[in-house]
Parts: sequence; C-alpha cells; structure tokens
Amino acid sequence: MSTDHHSHGATANGRPIHEDVAFEPRDVKTSPILKFMFYLGVVIVLSYVMVYGIYKGLGYFWVSTHEEPMPSRATMDPKVMMPPEPRLQEMPGHLTDPQEDYRLKIKADVEANNKLEWVDKQSGIAQIPVKDAMQLIVDKGFPAIKVEESK
Repeated sequence: MSTDHHSHGATANGRPIHEDVAFEPRDVKTSPILKFMFYLGVVIVLSYVMVYGIYKGLGYFWVSTHEEPMPSRATMDPKVMMPPEPRLQEMPGHLTDPQEDYRLKIKADVEANNKLEWVDKQSGIAQIPVKDAMQLIVDKGFPAIKVEESK
C-alpha cells in the first residue's frame, strides 16, 4: 500500500469525481421524519393522559368500595378470636404448650408400661410391666394356640 497522494480526478462543486463511486442524486427529505416525531410525541402525551385518568379513576373506585379491616386481635374479646374446634397446637385459642403436652404423654406411656396391677382379680387377669412380660416370653415361649381347621 502506498502513502503517496492520489489524484481523485476533477472536482465539481467541491465533490470528488470518481468513476467507481456513485452518490445519491438527492438528499433525504426531513419532513416525513419530523411528522413521524410529532405524531409519536402526540401519541405518547395522549397515552400518558389516558393512563393517568385510569389511575385516578381506580383510586376513586377503591376509596368508594373500601371496607375497614377487622379490629386488631389485641382489642378483641378472647372468646371471639378463638378459631373453631378442633384447634391445632400453637394456634390462637390453644392454651397449652405442645412440648409440655408431648413430655406428659411420654411420661404417661412409660408409667403405663411399667405398671403392675390387677385388671380383673376374679378372672385372674393382671397387668404386668412390659419388661417382665418380654422376659416371661423368652423364658417360657409363646403359649400354644389351637388353630381350627376350616372344613
């Protein structure tokens, strides 16, 4: 590539003339572009006015149909604020602690499993601790059960 100055041929009205280069004979018309920009601005302003009108109208509609919320639970009567039965633990109206309920249930089950008492003394039915019952089964085995054959 050469850095020498090249002659571009004769110039007419300050424009170079070259046989490989072609120029548009006319310029771009600005009036359609300006009309488009004007109409676009009008559409934008009208859409803003329309959206603002909808916003205000919905605001008036909400105010006219608005109902006050229910009073705070702190100011309500405790009998009124309880949900219907059955109430789940840790829900409003349930007055016991679920962890305490669980501990009491485990304690009652352990006591029932370790209790030794007569269920029916005349029939000879007694309740013995589970640990003792398991040891009896290990020592003596399961009692024999008669199986009746169906005919």
